[in-house]
Amino acid sequence: MLEETGQVVDVEGEFAWIESERQSTCGSCSARKGCGTGAIAKVLGRKRMRLRVVNRIDARIGDHVVIGIAESGVVRGSLAVYAVPLAGLFAGALAGQFVGERITSSGSDWPAMAGAAVGLLVCLLWLRRFGRATETDAAFQPVVLRRETRLPTV
Repeated sequence: MLEETGQVVDVEGEFAWIESERQSTCGSCSARKGCGTGAIAKVLGRKRMRLRVVNRIDARIGDHVVIGIAESGVVRGSLAVYAVPLAGLFAGALAGQFVGERITSSGSDWPAMAGAAVGLLVCLLWLRRFGRATETDAAFQPVVLRRETRLPTV
């Protein structure tokens, strides 16, 4: 389970809106001086983001909480977003090239380009449908795990 801390800023039924500060682990990495990610994090600074999460513990506005999401959901979602459109692009290009060689004898690249565009479009439409289907899937939903106990500042 991947975990992050945040503060409840709004509650809507079974969901809570959590505001969290984006954090980077660049400070503890041995390659931080030569890494582009660390440089980007410094330029962008620390920004706050809002997430809608399932509120299973009945957290209230102002509570500091720990939220989590299953690693399997993150991996499956990442594959869907990155790998599927890329695979569609290549499969469409190959199919277009194959069909183009059968139809024309000029050796033109336009059938492969058209096939790549169609393959990408089909996969993007699939991805839209996948996103709607996983909107309510518990494996893809972040949840409030527990309240965080904060020590009083002196």
